[in-house]
Amino acid sequence: MRSGAKIGIAGGVFVVVAGGVGYGAYNLWNGLTGSGTGDGSTGTTQAAPARTGPPTADETSGVAKDFLAAWAKGDADRAAQLTNNVADSQPLLAGYRADAHVTRVTLTPGAASGTKVPFTVKATISYEGKTKPWSYASSLSVVRGLTTGRALVDWDPSVVHPDLKKGQTLTTGEAESAPIKAVDVNGVELTKAKYPSLGPVLDSLRQKYGDKAGGKPGIETYIGASGSAGGATEGSGDGSADSPAPARTLLTLSKGTPALLHTTLDARAQAAAEVAVKKFSESSVVAVRPSTGEIRAIANNRADAFDAATQGKLAPGSTMKIMTAAMLIDNGLASEKSPLLCEPSVTWQGQTFHNLDNFSIPGGTMEKAFARSCNTAFIKPVGKLNDRGIADTALPDTAKKYFGIGSVWNVGIPTFDGSVPQTSGPNTAAAMIGQGLVQMNPLNMASVTATARSGAFHQPVIVPRSLREGDTATARPLPAATAQQLRDMMHITATAGYGTGTVAMSGVGGYKGAKTGSAEVDAQGKSNSWFTGFSNDLAAAAVVQSGGHGGDAAGPVVAAVLAAGS
Repeated sequence: MRSGAKIGIAGGVFVVVAGGVGYGAYNLWNGLTGSGTGDGSTGTTQAAPARTGPPTADETSGVAKDFLAAWAKGDADRAAQLTNNVADSQPLLAGYRADAHVTRVTLTPGAASGTKVPFTVKATISYEGKTKPWSYASSLSVVRGLTTGRALVDWDPSVVHPDLKKGQTLTTGEAESAPIKAVDVNGVELTKAKYPSLGPVLDSLRQKYGDKAGGKPGIETYIGASGSAGGATEGSGDGSADSPAPARTLLTLSKGTPALLHTTLDARAQAAAEVAVKKFSESSVVAVRPSTGEIRAIANNRADAFDAATQGKLAPGSTMKIMTAAMLIDNGLASEKSPLLCEPSVTWQGQTFHNLDNFSIPGGTMEKAFARSCNTAFIKPVGKLNDRGIADTALPDTAKKYFGIGSVWNVGIPTFDGSVPQTSGPNTAAAMIGQGLVQMNPLNMASVTATARSGAFHQPVIVPRSLREGDTATARPLPAATAQQLRDMMHITATAGYGTGTVAMSGVGGYKGAKTGSAEVDAQGKSNSWFTGFSNDLAAAAVVQSGGHGGDAAGPVVAAVLAAGS
């Protein structure tokens, strides 16, 4: 189509108005049909000649124009044929009208960047007499077909809507659960608009408690799982083996009656967490009240919008030394003031482990090894554990017995509840410093710190216990002397001149403690930054992926939350 040309279809059904990139907006009126071709001409569809290499600018604009035209016209079969995955694209494109009840749509492309074409969507949704406009932006990419050599739209559900993922569809109808009005411990309303990180959390709370708390569903356009109610199934730590991911509301045609839902969150701590994570990409933080296990804040700043703060699975690095220290004390292998050799490196079953910059601590104690985060000091006792036949089980046993790691938590939202598995070989040594097969997230490490602070595990919760169904995870209280030594060592780490957490915690008041960590990840140039700490009756933990040293990135995130909420 030449720039400036206009094409009209009889009856005003399908109008193409050329724009600055050589193609324009495509309009659909429900119930009307029109014709289109696959080669950009007004005649019979011609087979494209076999070509190789990236699609040209003309090919990109041509196939984008034809695809958007077919989609706008409601011709899902034609549009799907212009993609490189007909089987997956056709049902979703057909469902745009049949399931999402889009009755009119205008697709307006922007300037192409190479083979990527952005476009805006302005649509009308009509359902049972209720009509509402809907607009958003998306994009498509053009690739060359592997067998045909044709230029084709590289299919991904995000073409239809940027939040759609494989296995999901758009649906308009009665919402799957009643809306909620979530409030914090002081009655302050918590909304996605004010606290963006809470989006997935509020969706989960709505799905689970909206109807139970007395709300009434409205009419909405939402993202749900293909062929079933709710969302994609994910693993969960909320007492069920499989918990459906919550539907995500995109448009509300008629509001339901919201249920008032009280949470354990604290708007002040949550606001601080939202600001703190924005300073570092791929960051997550959780705050927990040690005396009760009540979750005070959950925040993420991630490109994928995943709630890594409560569902992530990452090696926690040296923050793990809180539990390792408890294990060594519990097995009589060390105490706060006892000597603990800190050498530059140590080898266990063929694998050598190093300290940062190969430092050592002459005449070191466990207190100094903990505060300076000496890896070798916490690995070397594996030999004595091995002599007793418990090297592979001592740490997992301590994690479950005192810290609740290995139990199924009943938090009130889907969670991953930490994993410290039995190991063998080098993984046994790696686990002592939070590497190898150990997996945690900020919720888990905030709970570990809360347990050290209070002396007893309180399973984290986000809603009143009266609302939650299922058992609450329990653990044995730490021996009083062990708990005190953990607090002492964390306090020194946060206050002594040689403590790795002192700089980050300098602005935090009250009785405080901390532990830093950095976790190396294969094929990742920079280690993940971990930090956990407490101040008075608040504990928090954070991770910043590829953030480097624990005190550099995750430390300021934790400190900001503790300063605001403790």
